This record gives sequence, C-alpha cells and structure tokens, in this order.
Amino acid sequence: MFGLDSEYGITCEFRGPRRLSPDEVARDVFRRVASGAGVPLTNEARLHLTVPSHPQYATPACGSLPDLIAHDKAGERILEELGAAAQGRLREAGIDGDVRVFKTSTDPAGTSPGCRENYLVSRNGEFGRLAAMLIPFLVTRQLICGAGTVLPTPQGAVYCLSRGPTGVPSPARFRPWPLINTRDEPHAAAGGFRRLHVAVGEPNMSETTGLLKVGATALVLRMIEAGAVLPGLILDHPIEALRPVSLDMTGRTPVRLADGRELSALEIQCEYLAKTKDSTERDGSDAASERVLGLWERVLDSVETPNLDAIAREIDWVAKYQLIERYRAEHGLPLSSPQVAQLDLAYHDVNRGRGGYYLLQRHGAVDRAVRDIDIFEAKTTPPAPGRYRQAG
Repeated sequence: MFGLDSEYGITCEFRGPRRLSPDEVARDVFRRVASGAGVPLTNEARLHLTVPSHPQYATPACGSLPDLIAHDKAGERILEELGAAAQGRLREAGIDGDVRVFKTSTDPAGTSPGCRENYLVSRNGEFGRLAAMLIPFLVTRQLICGAGTVLPTPQGAVYCLSRGPTGVPSPARFRPWPLINTRDEPHAAAGGFRRLHVAVGEPNMSETTGLLKVGATALVLRMIEAGAVLPGLILDHPIEALRPVSLDMTGRTPVRLADGRELSALEIQCEYLAKTKDSTERDGSDAASERVLGLWERVLDSVETPNLDAIAREIDWVAKYQLIERYRAEHGLPLSSPQVAQLDLAYHDVNRGRGGYYLLQRHGAVDRAVRDIDIFEAKTTPPAPGRYRQAG
C-alpha cells in the first residue's frame, strides 16, 4: 500500500490597488480547513493547511500504482477548483487578481513545499538495516524522478534534477525534513506492519514519473525485506551527497561511500536496478512492476548514452529542461532571466488552461499512466478494493 502527501504553493497576481498576501489568499482558498485539523473527503483523502500558504492534499492509501496516480492527480483537480472558487470570491469583493496554485518543491516565495511518500512495510526486521540500504537509493533517485528546477548559484544559474527538502535519517516522527522516518500509524494490523515515511521527494507533474518514483521505491523495499544484500553502497554523508547529485544531469559526479570508495549516482542506480530486477524475477512480477522496471532501465540507459529525447515524454526533469531550452533558444534568453524563472514555476501550475505541464499534455507531448475518467472518479470515490483510510 502506498500514499502521497503533496503540499502546494499559492499566490495571487493582482491588477488593482487592493491586494492580499499569499497567506490571506491561502486562508480564503482553504477557509474550511484553516482553523482545524483538516477536512476528510469522500474519496478518503484529506485536505490540510499545514502552514499559512501551503495547502496539503493527502491521498488515500492505495493498493495499486494506477490508483495512487489517479488519486494524486485528483488532488490537483480539487486544488484547481478551489483556486478558481477563491478567485471568484475575490472578484465579488472587488479585488482583481488571478489565484494560482502550484504543485512544486519551490513556491513563488522561495520556500520549499514537499511531497512525502508512505509505504506499508513489515514490522519484522531492524529499522537501521532498512534505512542503511534504502538511503543511497533515495539520495540518487533524483536522476530518475526529479522534478527539475533552475537554481541560482554563486557561479550563475544552473538547471538541477531536483530541489527538495533535506534532513537526517531518523525514527522520530516530527524532526524537520528527515530523509525517512517511521510513523507508527500503519492503518493495518499493527502487530505485523508499520508505515515508512519518505520525506526526501518532491511533487511530480508527470504521471509516469510519479509511477516510477513510487513503484521503484516499493520494489526496492520489497527487495530489502526479502533479505537482499547490497554490500558497499552505504553513503559516507547522505545529506551532503544530495546537492552534487542534483546538480549533475549526467549522473556521473562521484559521491563518497562509507568504505572510502567513490561511485556516481548513475552507478549506484544501476546497482539497485540490477538487484531489484533479480529479486522481482525470483519472487514474481506483475504488469505494474514490469512497467516500472522497464522505465527505470530506459531512464538510466538514456542518461548514460546520453539520449534524453528518449525519455522526454515520461520524466519530469527532462520534459521541463527541454521546454525551457526551447523557450530560451526562441527568445535568446540566459538561464538566469526572469522569464525563464517564470516558466520554471509555470510548469507546475495545476490550472489545465495555463500550466506548462498541461500545455505539453494538450499537445500530446507526454505519456500518461491513467485516464482522465480515472482521475474524475478518484475525486469522489475511494480506491478499490475497499475503503482505505487517508495516508497522511
């Protein structure tokens, strides 16, 4: 079982003298949840206002990857509708402005909403072993499922694989921005299961990238629980490795291992892929697992070649990078230009009429993992089979 908790950024572009702060706009959008613990929805998801201008949508716990992607996208539709309703109320009050909702790891204010993933794992086994084997995968998986961003640095603007939260591995529930932690709320038989909370990810717009992110992580967890051993892949400083990995689209920057050796993100991901394929073939696979493994392998092959065109329809950071590069070439702009920064953010606008990702989708430039009817039904219907409780 899986779940996603995605935070959203909200802003309003005003055209008159009357203005509101992002916090005030968010409170208007989420007037029903601003003063409470959140609102449960009929699809078993939950809406929260975690901090003043960052609404959160927690999917129900889902028993299949397609269900999870449909319910994650249903959250976008719900936030899109709430934003439109808030914009209408502002205009009724004489305030002229466009409310914009972004599903991104960096909002217009420069803060970093995130996306937390939840996985049901066995309570048997030592958490320390699971964490040690999972963390190198999480640190380097930016290469296969990063959302992409333009980041200003002292040396100038650079395009990165990812810009997500950072922290330290911890079994504590509320320590700020851990890589992973355990939340003792399994929503299952507590004697046999616990919930693993992954907090090093970021929201994805691409359905196929989201499927790869959660699917590959779930397969790695299954491999670890089956007793697989990955000798020599423990990172010396996982937190310090996040940044150099994110800055390198080639995946070849070396990161230091605990045994003193150095391996690249590409090499580490290839090791995990090989082990996971062996484990999955031995224990049995289904169509979803085969799709995840096939896409994982194609992404690594395309990065190594390099041939990013081969995965531009399926991977967020590649689709966004190519969109920005086409725009820059057309207008003769440097990567540091305000227009590029605006496009960088607009990619994550959940409004299907103006969002950059949805522009690509309208032009048939991205692949899908679910149908529009699945997303529509997920707005009001819990995932099958049965009614699962919310994931976050």
